[in-house]
Amino acid sequence: MNFDFSDDQKMLRDQARKFLSEKCTTKTVRKVFESEAGLDRGLWKQIAEMGWHGTAIPEEFGGLGLGYLELCVIAEELGRALAPVPFSSTVYLFAEAVLAAGTQEQKQKYLSKIASGELIGTFARAEGPGAVTPKSVRTTFKGGKLSGKKIAVVDGADADFAVVLARANDEPGERGLALAVVDLKGAGVKRRAEDSIDPSRKHAEITFDNANAEALGKTGEGWDITSRVLDRAAILIAFEQVGGADICLAMAKDYAITRYAFGRQIGSYQAIKHKLADMYVNTELARSNAYYGAWALSTNARDLPLAAAAARVSATQAFDYASKENTQTHGGIGFTWEVDCHLFYKRSRELGLSLGPQRAWKDKLVTQLELSNVA
Repeated sequence: MNFDFSDDQKMLRDQARKFLSEKCTTKTVRKVFESEAGLDRGLWKQIAEMGWHGTAIPEEFGGLGLGYLELCVIAEELGRALAPVPFSSTVYLFAEAVLAAGTQEQKQKYLSKIASGELIGTFARAEGPGAVTPKSVRTTFKGGKLSGKKIAVVDGADADFAVVLARANDEPGERGLALAVVDLKGAGVKRRAEDSIDPSRKHAEITFDNANAEALGKTGEGWDITSRVLDRAAILIAFEQVGGADICLAMAKDYAITRYAFGRQIGSYQAIKHKLADMYVNTELARSNAYYGAWALSTNARDLPLAAAAARVSATQAFDYASKENTQTHGGIGFTWEVDCHLFYKRSRELGLSLGPQRAWKDKLVTQLELSNVA
């Protein structure tokens, strides 16, 4: 079986890399760091003009209708560039939730605006520290009204709409959960900016006080839909993490070749060689799992949850390790604000937490492996 991308997909990757290398340098990322805005709106608009938002959105809803393999290709390049845009929140989470559970009218309403770049979306789940569980959800959605508070909502300060996981009735556990779509600019919604380890992906606390909202899917299906959306997002974000890890390796290698110490390239020392070799091995392992995930996502395979957990765990570990060892390879200057190493470390930490703690995904990976062995 050939898991490699096709020639057309590789051409798309090359075009995306060329575009982002010109339009999204680390200077672009630093501008968002130093501003109150949570994104570069100029870049966001240009990406929309490239059609990337609608890559996996069907043509009937204004998208390109290409597929998830093409979206994976774009995700990797966005990760390499550390693009300061709410692409993952809008495309991997909000759009996927609407595709999974929305009515025909909801799909037409929201997906067409996502494809054109008019709408920024997000997914609000967490209400406190730790992993989100059915028991931890206290936000209520009854009679078309949403009340409660969500924290650490990625891109929540700039989003126009949010899909919110809430409790629709008093039934315990998953049976009482539902999803609701809410206009974040409407009455009864308050937003407060939260500090984030990565200022180019700002977070927000969102409070709902009898805010108008519409149901997305049926009551009792909220947890199942959320799990499916997170599995799909995990694979796409894994490609962003692989892209980030890959560029960290390239940065470390280039510096090891050009930096001399005691009359020798530091790359000639065994300690540096081992760092680079370990970065390469971890990144390639993550890439393999991400490719497996891409296949499962594009074919809606039965083992998609297993592929998602494997991609999530390995890509998170690879990007975390590569970003830290890149800093170490750069030595004393690696810890300074002027050098770009910390930009990648901050993004690695943000992506590593964006879909829930690592331990939750490790538990899921073990569970899915056990289920696959039983089958």
